[in-house]
Amino acid sequence: MAQIKKPAVREAILKSAFRLFSRAGYEGTTLSQIAAGAGVSTANVYVYFTSKLDVLYAIYDPWLRERLTRLGKDLARVRDPRRRLRLLLEALWRDIPAERNGFANNVMQAASTSTPEEGYHPTLLNWVEENIAAMIRDALPPERRDALGSARFAHILMMAFDGFVINYHLRPGKHCSAETIQLMCRLLLGALPVPVRRPGCR
Repeated sequence: MAQIKKPAVREAILKSAFRLFSRAGYEGTTLSQIAAGAGVSTANVYVYFTSKLDVLYAIYDPWLRERLTRLGKDLARVRDPRRRLRLLLEALWRDIPAERNGFANNVMQAASTSTPEEGYHPTLLNWVEENIAAMIRDALPPERRDALGSARFAHILMMAFDGFVINYHLRPGKHCSAETIQLMCRLLLGALPVPVRRPGCR
């Protein structure tokens, strides 16, 4: 007979996991530790979640979706395209990697150590890239939207996000520089002149 799932037990598991992931990291945390912190057996954790990866995403997925939804609403109130892009990149490359004591690094650890059997699905990543693409597209001049307001380009930005998450973990307090963000804004808006190479010059 299937066990009845209790919301309070699920919440206790997630709270325990969040504490442990925040303190010891994804790799340094076991399901048995999560279970002990929640006051349940390890077998009981599997009633609610299929794997440690599933537990992690049950914490991170709703938080990141809410964070980016809120960011999108904030950006919609900004009229200046350059400022809108700057605020987007500051959130993506500076703020989110540091928020919740750098919790996003747990996702980096999970991505680099998880096995196919743990059931990773790119659902969250696809949603994030589509939403980032829409935010960029809304800030770009019409002639640049097709090339740069796409999920493919947002994927590049998310690869950079991964790097900034790891960099913040390795060097706490070191954020993506304002100069890097300004450079990307200029590239996106087409405001960075490309040097013309003259014939015969190297």
